[in-house]
Amino acid sequence: MASPLRVGILFGGRSAEHEVSVVSAQGVMGAIDRERFQVVPLGVTKDGGWLTPEETEAALAAITAERLAGLRASPAAGGIRPQALAALRELDVVFPLVHGTFGEDGSLQGLLEILDIAYVGAGVAASAVGMDKALQQMILRQAGLPVPQSLVVTDSRWQNEGPTLVREAESHLGYPCFVKPANSGSSIGTSKARSREDLADAMKEAFRYDRKALIEQAIEGRQVECSVLGNDQPQASPLGEIVFTREFYDYVAKYEDPTTKLIIPAELSPDLARSLQAMAIAAFEAVDCAGMGRVDFFLGRDDQPYLNEINTIPGFTPVSMYPKLWEAAGLAYRDLITRLIELGLERHRQRQRRV
Repeated sequence: MASPLRVGILFGGRSAEHEVSVVSAQGVMGAIDRERFQVVPLGVTKDGGWLTPEETEAALAAITAERLAGLRASPAAGGIRPQALAALRELDVVFPLVHGTFGEDGSLQGLLEILDIAYVGAGVAASAVGMDKALQQMILRQAGLPVPQSLVVTDSRWQNEGPTLVREAESHLGYPCFVKPANSGSSIGTSKARSREDLADAMKEAFRYDRKALIEQAIEGRQVECSVLGNDQPQASPLGEIVFTREFYDYVAKYEDPTTKLIIPAELSPDLARSLQAMAIAAFEAVDCAGMGRVDFFLGRDDQPYLNEINTIPGFTPVSMYPKLWEAAGLAYRDLITRLIELGLERHRQRQRRV
């Protein structure tokens, strides 16, 4: 019998989504097929220190009673130390679950490419585009996909041309509108603005997380999501709807509010469901995604669809939308993990054949 593949579960990180990443990793490590795969946990602390597998296990044990606490190391480890790098080099494949900046934005994928290590999910370019909402919208529009109207504003432009930009936003988008950092996830830094005063506060909050922000039209309606799986021949899952009681689907609604519900499958007409699935695959291919991606939609008046964004490392706990949608299609959480690892290895073999 062949030896189990050494699979590195890489999680944590410096972004504001550190805690979400920890929970995703715990879910994967608890469900992965231990007969086929040897799990090697690799945690990254909030200050960017890479832990060895032994340090990661100790850090996880210390937060068992408080699942959303951050990883800690003693003494604090900064950067990628030789011991952590050595453990990384010994892996057969990495399953990255570092959400947000420095994990989902192509940084981590670039490191793994340099080290010639197979990994699950999107490559460098798709990860970067998937993380940057401004670049992503440009590409999705070019592909003919319906996205909300938006205005991209840099911090420096806001400081120099604020009043002009406010008038432009009011003229083209109106109130209410949403303001979000271009590079962020889990709705962190996102605000709903109903007035000039709100808009100024919202821009200040967004610029805490990124030098670039989007002012985006507010689409009042339903929120529907689709999971996509595959490399060159991606497949779309059934659709799911998110029902929440807060004013919008913010961080609290996503992770803390018990009244938030996932409806799977979403109650949609067959024609609309097929249309959204086709759009999800088109978005996946437009950004050259691989492995996995969750595509989020708004349904406005008369169920007019708007493609909100594609997430290249979606939440991956057993109760997250991405795996739950595939479970509805008959692909169990454990088998989904296996399939994603296989897709990552397939993609790596393809890269190795290139000159």
